[in-house]
Amino acid sequence: MATQVTSPKIVPSGTWLDRWQPEDAAFWEQTGKKLAWRTLAITTANLTMAFVVWFLVSALVVKLPNIGFKLDASQLFWLTAMPGLAGGTLRIVHTFLIPIYGTRHTVAISSLLLLLPLLGWAYVVQDPSTPYWVLLVLAFLAGLGGGNFSSFMPSTSLFFPKRLAGTALAIQAGVGNFGVSLVQFVTPWIIGAGLFGSLAGAPQTFTKAGVTSDIWLQNAALVWVPFVLVFGLLAWFMLKSVPVQANFKEQLDIFKLKHGLFMTILYIMTFGTFSGFSATFPLLIKQLYVTLDSTIDPLHWAFLGPLVGSIARVLGGPLSDRLGGAKVTHWAGIGMLACTIGVIFYVNPTSAADFPWFVTFMLGVFLFSGVGNASTFKQMPMLFPPRQAAGVIGWTAAIAAYGPFAAGMLMGLSISWFGSPVVFFVWAAIYYTGCIALNWWYYARKGAEAPC
Repeated sequence: MATQVTSPKIVPSGTWLDRWQPEDAAFWEQTGKKLAWRTLAITTANLTMAFVVWFLVSALVVKLPNIGFKLDASQLFWLTAMPGLAGGTLRIVHTFLIPIYGTRHTVAISSLLLLLPLLGWAYVVQDPSTPYWVLLVLAFLAGLGGGNFSSFMPSTSLFFPKRLAGTALAIQAGVGNFGVSLVQFVTPWIIGAGLFGSLAGAPQTFTKAGVTSDIWLQNAALVWVPFVLVFGLLAWFMLKSVPVQANFKEQLDIFKLKHGLFMTILYIMTFGTFSGFSATFPLLIKQLYVTLDSTIDPLHWAFLGPLVGSIARVLGGPLSDRLGGAKVTHWAGIGMLACTIGVIFYVNPTSAADFPWFVTFMLGVFLFSGVGNASTFKQMPMLFPPRQAAGVIGWTAAIAAYGPFAAGMLMGLSISWFGSPVVFFVWAAIYYTGCIALNWWYYARKGAEAPC
């Protein structure tokens, strides 16, 4: 008998559906499929904008010193870390929103709130005398985008049958993650002209290697405002909410789940790495290699990392549906470990000739972390019933979202204490080794306690 996702507490309305039975083949073909894929498309568009806003700061900080902001390396790393701190904290809140407020209200309102950091950053980059604490506050507000993941993804897990869960979640997360690459790729191009005329403000004088030019850094934020507004309104007028509901106290049962804890540890390995390295990759290039070769532009290279990881996540979903999430996570972890060990040899460079190898190994880390992001999200719906699976997905995503904060802070400390980020990458390799062993023992080996 198909399991109906419903609750007697819910009164069908313009927001809440009256029933939802994705495991019922007839219901899925006649009613569920069209609505589920439409919801996925709209939510994914909003999630992409959320990642754009979350990683906007990583694209801005590499330009701030060149337009007159007096910021040292430690302050720059803290600016890249703050969205991660906020994103992780806000994801904890988002973990519990869908069963209380539903998909429509949660997605629409949280998406429209992204206008706050966009407009704020567009204003302050035009004034190099802006106090550092204001920059920190706006960097924290950029974390609003990071928080959205932990409600958007659990929502999607409710709309699809288990056989398609890995694919649907991988598409949403992979395309959403593409927002990281998008903002880092687009920024260097759109800041070169006054796209919005005098309405957006005057240009800034950009100085590099003694050469000056005009840039409009505010464009990096303003260009996304129309998209955020349109996608947020689409969510408000076109989305519905699955009839599954629980109050805050009822949802706390996920913290009694042993495998919920283990999946959190594994998702820190995959998404914590992806988000942390995405935030710090541009600044890492600037600190390690631009000093050796001033022709290297961090944003011309850094976008490749999240791009590779995002594509890998999309492809990793169907692969995990076919082979099993645990097996794919196992090999993704091994790939991450090998590439991280490779990176260690190129983060204390003496020549710019090391740069291609550094980029290659970093892209390898992004590749395997993207695959692992998809496979771990395949494991969770297989381990838990729908409502608990949604909660575990939200919680694991919340904790892993501290990746930018942890990476920015720890890399900065590693550089200031030891002169290079080598110690940070050694620690990462040790952590990956432990995660590989954990996943193999409980999920991937023959005779595992919970094969998934």
